[in-house]
Amino acid sequence: MREFIVEADGGSRGNPGPAGYGAVVIDAVTGETLAERAEYIGIATNNVAEYRGLVAGLRAAHELDPTARVRVRMDSKLVVEQLSGRWKIKHPDMKPLAAEAARIFPPDRITYEWMPREQNKHADRLANEAMDAGKRGDQWSPREGRGELRDQPPQPRTPTTSGSAPSPRGEAAKSEDDARAARNVATPAPSTGWGATPDMGAPTTFVLLRHGETPLTPQKRFSGSGGTDPSLSDVGREQAERVAGALAARGTVQAIVASPLTRTRQTAAAVAARLGLDVAIEDGLRETDFGAWEGLTFAEVQERYPEDLKTWLASPKAEPTGGGESFAATARRIATTRDKLIASYAGRTVLLVSHVTPIKSLVRLAIGAPPESLYRMELSAASLSAVAYYADGNASLRLFNDTSHLR
Repeated sequence: MREFIVEADGGSRGNPGPAGYGAVVIDAVTGETLAERAEYIGIATNNVAEYRGLVAGLRAAHELDPTARVRVRMDSKLVVEQLSGRWKIKHPDMKPLAAEAARIFPPDRITYEWMPREQNKHADRLANEAMDAGKRGDQWSPREGRGELRDQPPQPRTPTTSGSAPSPRGEAAKSEDDARAARNVATPAPSTGWGATPDMGAPTTFVLLRHGETPLTPQKRFSGSGGTDPSLSDVGREQAERVAGALAARGTVQAIVASPLTRTRQTAAAVAARLGLDVAIEDGLRETDFGAWEGLTFAEVQERYPEDLKTWLASPKAEPTGGGESFAATARRIATTRDKLIASYAGRTVLLVSHVTPIKSLVRLAIGAPPESLYRMELSAASLSAVAYYADGNASLRLFNDTSHLR
């Protein structure tokens, strides 16, 4: 499956004022610029221009290959957070544009990443060219000989700076149908182990580390991505140092990727210091947003929201009270993140520092277990698990909930 990078931008000289957008489609493997789009759109706001640029870029990518995977990179935090489903879409001008963008590619084949403005020079230049053309009374047209190579080669990954307490999901993110979701999270029957073909090459191995304890951990309180974002406790910091020592002794980890939440970043930093590696931040590894249940114990949720809890326990599609994230939505997000990281770190051993639900979801998807299996897994603080992914698309669970380094 091909992978495209779509970079888009929009601007308005006056906000609202004369506005235009620019978008570029890039081959994620070669860095080649495959398509450019730009247009002067008349009087509009910055946000409308940014959304129009996104739609144009996605349409151009769809024309090139409607079956491709797409990574959207924009310097608009508003668009990225809304289309990722973490911020609500309230403005009436944005809703139809967001819905239009969401229809172009299936949600399981598109991801959104924020990047600094200075890295979005190509699309920004196109948007300004379109606005300059509009000022002259013309429409933008590509200059002869331009567009074969982009200004800078694509980066394999871009750490996001998304907030660690996402808002309820936007309307555009709720349009996925059940059949598409099932295809996204399904894992083929394993072909590794006995009878496996020997020529598939080195697998991509994810070593899965749950963060160390926080003050909420021993109290067994819901602690997701929508709560207080607690730091590690003294016990948690000691656990992080112990697991760092164990991983240093094994000497197999080649890269470290962490959830953006404080507790995972602190755990990852302890390991990185021992291994001499940098930490990349991946928003897709964040914990589930538990909505109004954040900070409560199971008993407190049962007392305050008995019917919501009953529904949540009965269906992975049910959301926690207050617009939290369902386990089905988490699984879709994790499947997308998994595929992106496998592509970025093919054949390498990568430490993913994450949380209970993302790690359990990766394990569940690897072994083809049903969603209710999440309730039957025990995952301790600072525990290690490992999954290997092979070139034929199959996976092998190699380790689960190892805490021997803590004893």
